Amino acid sequence: MARWTEPGQPLAPFRHPAFRAIWTANLFSNIGAMIQSVGAAWLMTELTRSHLLIALVQASATIPIMLFGLFAGAIADNYDRRHVMLAAQSGMLVVSAALAALTYAGTMGPYLLLGFTLAVGTGTALNAPAWQASVRLQVDPEDLPQAISLGALSFNLARSVGPALGGVLISIWNPELAFALNALSYVAMIVALVRWRPPRWNPTRTPMLAAIGQGIDYCRHSPPIRKVLLRGLAFGFGAAGYQALLPSVARDRLHGSEIDYGLMLGAFGIGSIAVALWVSKWRRRFGSETVVSLGTLAFVAAQLGIAAAGNLATALPATLLAGAGWVAAMTSLNVAMQLRSPEAILGRCLSLYQAVTFGGMALGAWAWGALADAAGLPFAIRVAAAWLALTLIALRRLAPMPGRDEGRVDPAGAPAPRA
Repeated sequence: MARWTEPGQPLAPFRHPAFRAIWTANLFSNIGAMIQSVGAAWLMTELTRSHLLIALVQASATIPIMLFGLFAGAIADNYDRRHVMLAAQSGMLVVSAALAALTYAGTMGPYLLLGFTLAVGTGTALNAPAWQASVRLQVDPEDLPQAISLGALSFNLARSVGPALGGVLISIWNPELAFALNALSYVAMIVALVRWRPPRWNPTRTPMLAAIGQGIDYCRHSPPIRKVLLRGLAFGFGAAGYQALLPSVARDRLHGSEIDYGLMLGAFGIGSIAVALWVSKWRRRFGSETVVSLGTLAFVAAQLGIAAAGNLATALPATLLAGAGWVAAMTSLNVAMQLRSPEAILGRCLSLYQAVTFGGMALGAWAWGALADAAGLPFAIRVAAAWLALTLIALRRLAPMPGRDEGRVDPAGAPAPRA
């Protein structure tokens, strides 16, 4: 175990107590979020037969990142990032508790449910840039890529446990239990953040619109970052065909229960975990372009598999492959963005990446949901797979992933020297 925590090794960030404590708390928070997402998605299948409304549960969780992400990035760069995260986590706790209470009271409808998922998504949008930018304050610079990969691992560990647990809880109780547990899961993260004492950081306050403009201007004039943003947009839009329509597949194609849906999401998480620990090493050996391309192709194959699946046994291998492809592509895009963003505007750069990628997912969820209502689930998922394949072919030529040292900056924001 000691060898795995040496500098440059996959678990090296765990040498740092702050990272260890926050990562653990974040794991429990992610598990709660996954339990709630299963509850919300399955509750919507009970409230409506519309594929579009079911898909909009996924979209409503990501639309706020597109709409408010740039403001969240400016907030993360203008204020103490720990305080920003505390405010976001506290707000999501209150919203999740209210969602549980109203569901228990029997007053929940499809549009009210979408409103609550929008509110939670807004908290996520505020939290995400501050959370990602704060990782640099928790580890040494040489451990940053591994810390980012471990952040993805935390999320995907939650995806392997949370959905199955959520499916069981919903089957033996009701969705309000899932919502209440998610509210409680924020408590561990809040405690960890209260106890964390990061290095003192006094950001230069800039008016909100001017701060956003600075971030956009930097990204607009950075060719490597423009490539990453375009790749994130294309992948997010196509991947939404799987992410948003999976509840409908479980209910209408496989005639499954909430437990079957949870197992499918759990298999996605297991596939993600299988790749997360090794993706940094593969990226160093083969380069980001190869890893992103293979991840995208794996997701294409998974979408085709889920579109053809007629039962749970044939669907689970596809969801396993989807998880592997998802973490390979998304982690590589995130690392590429972090390593090319100066510390002073890191929150704004990351928020723009989040807005573009998850905005693409939100738009994709709406598009593929509408197409599924018009032409059927299998057709919509196959078209989403075709989108991913065609854009991969085009973007490998038009917007290849940045090379190893292309556009990199050191933690202080100056261009990194070439190796």
